[in-house]
Amino acid sequence: MSAVASVTTIAGKPLGIAAAHASGLIGLDAYGVQVEVCCTRGPAFFQMVGLPEGAVRESRVRVASALSRMGVLLDEYAITVNLAPADIKKTSTALDFALAIGILASLGRIPPHRLDSTLLLGELSLDGGLRAVRGVLPQLQGAMQRKLAVAIVPSANGAEAGLVQGLSVFSADTLQAAVDHLRGDRSLGKVAPTVLSLSDDQCGGGDLKYVRGQNSARRAMEVAASGGHNLLMIGPPGAGKTLLARLLPTILPPLSFEEALETTAVFSVAGLVPSEQGVITTRPFRAPHHSVSDAGLVGGGSIPRPGDVSLAHNGVLFLDELAEFRRSALEALRQPLEDGQVVIARARGTLTFPARPMFVAALNPCPCGYFMHPTRHCRCTPMQIQRYRMRLSGPLLDRLDVHVALMPVEVNSLISGVAAEDSATVRERVTAAREVQLLRFRKGEVRARSNAELGSTDLEKVAVLDGASRRLIESAVETLGLSARAYTRIRRVARTIADLQASERIHSAHIAEAIQGRLLDREQRAY
Repeated sequence: MSAVASVTTIAGKPLGIAAAHASGLIGLDAYGVQVEVCCTRGPAFFQMVGLPEGAVRESRVRVASALSRMGVLLDEYAITVNLAPADIKKTSTALDFALAIGILASLGRIPPHRLDSTLLLGELSLDGGLRAVRGVLPQLQGAMQRKLAVAIVPSANGAEAGLVQGLSVFSADTLQAAVDHLRGDRSLGKVAPTVLSLSDDQCGGGDLKYVRGQNSARRAMEVAASGGHNLLMIGPPGAGKTLLARLLPTILPPLSFEEALETTAVFSVAGLVPSEQGVITTRPFRAPHHSVSDAGLVGGGSIPRPGDVSLAHNGVLFLDELAEFRRSALEALRQPLEDGQVVIARARGTLTFPARPMFVAALNPCPCGYFMHPTRHCRCTPMQIQRYRMRLSGPLLDRLDVHVALMPVEVNSLISGVAAEDSATVRERVTAAREVQLLRFRKGEVRARSNAELGSTDLEKVAVLDGASRRLIESAVETLGLSARAYTRIRRVARTIADLQASERIHSAHIAEAIQGRLLDREQRAY
């Protein structure tokens, strides 16, 4: 419905009807909202229909205060507002702006044709200022799909709005400035395109060159980063698990433009995009505390918001002390790690958030942490160790592609002046391996951008096993009792190892290294 205004009379009293374009979000998907306003002279009342939630119902107070600063007193009118479509709950304070403009248009203060094809987003303060709102980027993208040509957003959302191309976007600080623009009295400033400057510094200046020892863990990190595989590090306290996990982003390639837009959209819905920057330029790193709730980890809530697994999309999700997390929260991760998305079902509908992070976990070998430690005595009984390990289900561990054991670093390695390989050097190899995978995707050879997402059909094309490799993996499946999922993940990891070595074919050495990465599946534990 385009913005319209009509004037009729009821019992000799003028009636004004107008409509303004707004927007709402279901997950990351935007839908159009028509704010229809009917104003008449008569006994003062304000009613709103169309399933408004509490924050939307309270908008009448903010709108009334903001309009009073412009000399418009709502207690002189009988106002009815319909938020269409009326069968979807409206939860966003971003409707404030469209509601105020709709009221002014219904009163004849704004030419109604100026509201045609114009999206209005913004929360009002009591003095008429426009405040930033969540989800501007996906809502502007949705406006383009609905063939709207113009949008007006708060100035604080200007940098984020500048990411959208093909839509004329203006920014305003106050309601009065927007009204002047719509009247044609004074034009608003057009939002300048946001220049996307992607950073190579993924972790605040940290670097692998400062890490001494742990060569096997460094190799496991490189393999996992090259293919986007999930990684589990097992070792005693102080072995460097957390340090290595936090340095993992330093060896990942910079975000592509498409990845930056995807990541920014998720952060925008969560209200976490820096207003001065407007875009996420580095791969996200999320490390929730083990007390995190199920909704905090995977998303949800009364008003569904993305959880840490979605906020880590295109980045790293790190769970330190994995066995201390709630069992229900860990089990809720299984579906996102397998499908690459979080699906939240509610009675009124289903919404989806993307969730393709690298999942990295750290785990102590036992409750006290010193099982099979070379110098420290473990105080745990066999029953305690068994109970500790039982906190992690087999299906979850199956989804961890690479397992690596860390042992304490010898003091000679700590005090030696020999510098280790730095992050930039490792990142070059990781980037080269990922480019190989992207090239396969662009050529149409596979349907996945990374090896971690390869399906069975894709594996048969790009991970063909020769005779020696096939015998080796068959032996491992029989000896270790590997599941079909573990078998598939071994082939994916082997494909990544081959890519790192610029090998078109998978050889038995690649399969052997991939099997070595299934630490928890082996009968002889390394811890």
